[in-house]
Amino acid sequence: MVTKDIKYVGVNDRSIDLFEGQFVVPEGMAYNSYVIIDEKIAVLDTVDKGFGDEWLNNIKAVLGDRKPDYLIVQHMEPDHSANIFNFSGAYPDAVIVSSDKGFKMMYNYFETDFSEKRIVVKEGDTLSLGNHTLSFIAAPMVHWPEVIMTYDSYDKVLFSADGFGKFGALDAEEDWACEARRYYFGIVGKFGAQVQNVLKKAAGLEIKIICPLHGPVLKENLGYYLDLYNTWSSYGVETEGVGIFYTSVYGNTKKAVEILAEELKTAGCPKVAVTDLARDDMAEAVEDAFRYGRIILATTTYNGEIFPFMRTFIQELTERGYRNRRIGLMENGSWMPVAAKTMKKMFESSKDITFTDTTVSIYSAVKNENIEQIKALAKEING
Repeated sequence: MVTKDIKYVGVNDRSIDLFEGQFVVPEGMAYNSYVIIDEKIAVLDTVDKGFGDEWLNNIKAVLGDRKPDYLIVQHMEPDHSANIFNFSGAYPDAVIVSSDKGFKMMYNYFETDFSEKRIVVKEGDTLSLGNHTLSFIAAPMVHWPEVIMTYDSYDKVLFSADGFGKFGALDAEEDWACEARRYYFGIVGKFGAQVQNVLKKAAGLEIKIICPLHGPVLKENLGYYLDLYNTWSSYGVETEGVGIFYTSVYGNTKKAVEILAEELKTAGCPKVAVTDLARDDMAEAVEDAFRYGRIILATTTYNGEIFPFMRTFIQELTERGYRNRRIGLMENGSWMPVAAKTMKKMFESSKDITFTDTTVSIYSAVKNENIEQIKALAKEING
């Protein structure tokens, strides 16, 4: 139960291994759906296709013999919209409520836009259920173009679509910020400006509860979650420290990274996070790169460019609008290192990126002159 009138009817998916076909989710996923019970009844969003029967049973369990008057569709991604058609079959008199673009997407999925029983809503429109009056907030590109959020002025609840979502089923015992951060930067991170716009709208509302489409209902210390979203979407620095991201073929670049990490710790760097891009989760590496304001990229020259995992990593960053960061570079090559030049070039279109004056260039194995370069880089990045 969210409030006396708002019930949770979502489901946990413990069978999924990859969310959106790419993000590892060892603790599964939650597909959230809510019912507001008043003089009229509204259901907010459906669930993934494999859970239609369970979801409809959940609705039946909270409504008994009553039937929904509305299905509000905030987001048309299939993990939330797959059962719209099934809902319409179970409750043929219910009206579908969504944005204009939402209905266009419905036609793409179901070959119907429910023109005979629909309400098209836009920014500022309202829907009265009795005591509960729902206001709709346009949230385009958070993270699809059709997205709307819904505010219930009676219980002061923001139904935030994919905003404030996280990986993990609701019965998972894990830190919210870690999996919410990985979710945000993996899925929403490119659209920081759009998230900022929605946060400005939310600032004008009295919000006591946030109901996202993934992850737990947020009822306490909302300032904590709002502050994190503001930091993430403004590309700010969340944690003071240095993130080191590397690839190493024969262990020599790894050795240089280990020396650098020790130098930083000795110099009093508050946090040093080291990631092996070939072995560690790429999505976690991306979230860490956005978490820290200073990073080191260390890799080998490979096929005249850079090692594939590093290339993928930098592409993951730049396509998400990576900015406002200071970067140090380490390169290795047996005869002609070009990795630093290649990495630097990949950030040419990124905003507010600065590079350290010191670049560590290793020819095959770490030597005394490299150790001096590493010490200089540690001093500069930590300064």
